[in-house]
Amino acid sequence: MKIKTNLLGTIAALLLFSCGSTNTDMDKSKNKQPKKASDIRWDFKNLEGWKDATQSGAINYSIENEQLKIFTNANSWDRSKIKTLTTYTTGTYTWRIFVPEMGVGDMATIGAFLYNSNSHELDFEIGYGKQTIRKALNAAPDELVVHMSSQDNPSQSHKAKIKRGQWHTFSMELSLNTHKNYQVNWKINDELAATSQLEYGNKKKFAILCSLENLTFIGDHIPSTRNYALFDYVSYQVK
Repeated sequence: MKIKTNLLGTIAALLLFSCGSTNTDMDKSKNKQPKKASDIRWDFKNLEGWKDATQSGAINYSIENEQLKIFTNANSWDRSKIKTLTTYTTGTYTWRIFVPEMGVGDMATIGAFLYNSNSHELDFEIGYGKQTIRKALNAAPDELVVHMSSQDNPSQSHKAKIKRGQWHTFSMELSLNTHKNYQVNWKINDELAATSQLEYGNKKKFAILCSLENLTFIGDHIPSTRNYALFDYVSYQVK
């Protein structure tokens, strides 16, 4: 009887030790830090992760040869665009875009931009440009105008020139300063083109957009041609 009692005591001790180990492992698992969000790249084999954001006109975009093609019609005020389903904060946002010749004087702009609200928007807008702006920039016939803008808080606009009929890479780098507000660096083909200090921080999250819109600020007359743009990829690199 004494042997049986000792054996039962040993088994009970082993069971208690096993349960204690399991609980400890579970506690360790609960305390694990969440993984850092992954970098993302959309290669436009499809439109997974995106939704329509067109404001005027028909759905003027499609996937062709694993590229997003967006267009606007002549003599229209089409505003064709798509945006991500998810919003993001600090990091590097990149668009690789084929920028065609665009109609001379057309009020048509290729957009690569970040949007939270009308007061919290950061843009690349690429088009022929008003003649007054082209003259101020000394733009050559084979060049287009790039507007890099913060729509508000504060409202700022920077301008540059690029060659038309070519692929270009456009990036925005968002980081936080010591006051926890965004600083944005605009880059064109990996070269710094402009910098702005914003008056808000990462409580404002952004959707990523690709667009082609017929808007008055970018040219001198309603588009007389059907303009288009090709987006090869869009990426977001976590800061």
